[in-house]
Amino acid sequence: MNKPTKVTIRTLRARKRGEKTGSDNTSGPFSMLTCYDYSTAAIMEEAGIESLLVGDTYGEVCLGYNSTLAVTLDHLITIAAGVRRGAPSVFLVGDMPFLTYQVSVEEAIRNSGRFMAEADCDCVKIEVDRRHAETVKAITAAGIPVMAHLGLKPQSVNQYGGYVAQGKSAEEALFILEDAKIMEQAGAVALLLEAIPAEVAALITCSTELPVIGCVSGPNCDGQVVVTHDILGYSSGHPPRSVKPYADLRGTLLNAFRSYAQDVGGRKFPIGEQSIHMEATQLDTLRQSLDDQSR
Repeated sequence: MNKPTKVTIRTLRARKRGEKTGSDNTSGPFSMLTCYDYSTAAIMEEAGIESLLVGDTYGEVCLGYNSTLAVTLDHLITIAAGVRRGAPSVFLVGDMPFLTYQVSVEEAIRNSGRFMAEADCDCVKIEVDRRHAETVKAITAAGIPVMAHLGLKPQSVNQYGGYVAQGKSAEEALFILEDAKIMEQAGAVALLLEAIPAEVAALITCSTELPVIGCVSGPNCDGQVVVTHDILGYSSGHPPRSVKPYADLRGTLLNAFRSYAQDVGGRKFPIGEQSIHMEATQLDTLRQSLDDQSR
């Protein structure tokens, strides 16, 4: 199998322009999924997923928290490094956790840089609005690519009073459109739009040269991202999203675990060929030694 071509920000920009990229001359919108481990990353890369997001949703779908706020930078960097080892060719995005970029510009640069240096990420994602323009400028000036996350921002869920769609009124939509332009001017290399109307997402996508990734924001973005657990039917505790189910992994795993428990309880696993055995002569020697000791 041919080694996949490395996906870069230039690749994503080319795809936005409708150009064919990669060894298979792929064109059209690009795919992104969340990923939290080496093995899954390797499968996703083999499947042709162009970009992976090591998201702070890890706290919800893997650790059982009721929000993303408890996830730490150290934890996500460790995960991102594993994902990179599993998928060396994808465009890898590290998600900046709560309070890793809000306290000061200096901390934002230092923490963003750790994703790049320690996990070999291609980009960091930050939940922003116009108040973060100077932070985005500073991180960009330090040589760190920034993906600006607009619309519903899960780290601000307590301000919204829940996971609420954004930009449904003309006033809110205009604010998001203006923020998108401000982020482009601040140096962001890409935009991620979460839970905004498809019409608003289409306007933003058409108005910028940046690659625009949609998350429950309609079909007209340059790329799409979803939480992997959601499309696999494997999500527990994560806020529901309007996504297409591609598998019932929970059902598959539940059946497998039940069968395993039943086989163990019925002494059907492990059976002979699934066990390690001594050579007959060695077993005879062991038995003789035990007989000698018992005399």
